[in-house]
Amino acid sequence: MVQNLTIYDFEENKNLSDWIIVNDRVMGGVSQSSIQLNEDGNAVFSGQISLENNGGFASVRYETTIKNVQNYSYVNLRVKGKAFTYQFRIKKSQGETHSYVQEFEVTPEWKTVQLKLSTFYPRYRGRSLNLPNFEADVIQEVAVLIGNKKKEEFQLEIDKIYLSK
Repeated sequence: MVQNLTIYDFEENKNLSDWIIVNDRVMGGVSQSSIQLNEDGNAVFSGQISLENNGGFASVRYETTIKNVQNYSYVNLRVKGKAFTYQFRIKKSQGETHSYVQEFEVTPEWKTVQLKLSTFYPRYRGRSLNLPNFEADVIQEVAVLIGNKKKEEFQLEIDKIYLSK
């Protein structure tokens, strides 16, 4: 029987230097975000989304080398925060420009969001692509993105991210 496979447990990993902020500033926008550990050992991804200068998103990314992904069916995130829609994004290769995406809702109470791997669909710069859904055996990057086409302040608390059967 295959057990859960941890992608990242923030309580066990006290160093967030491997998590990289990528905001709309790469395209001229002015949105701001940060990620830090709180006193409970959870990551807090927070900031302000601005639509100025054609902006409108904030994200945080983590490079990984998860193998044997085909042994699992779901990505799980234990999260809470301001009630917004976020995207969880995965890449099977650092060389690809597109990501595989699924949206999820957050509530102020802790919950485990379960996202089926086979329903992650390809997107690039906000556009869906005419490619198959995610079907790789490797994940080389995971990311959380917020970009709801409106000016807003956000805060997402993340306990852990893992794969499950």
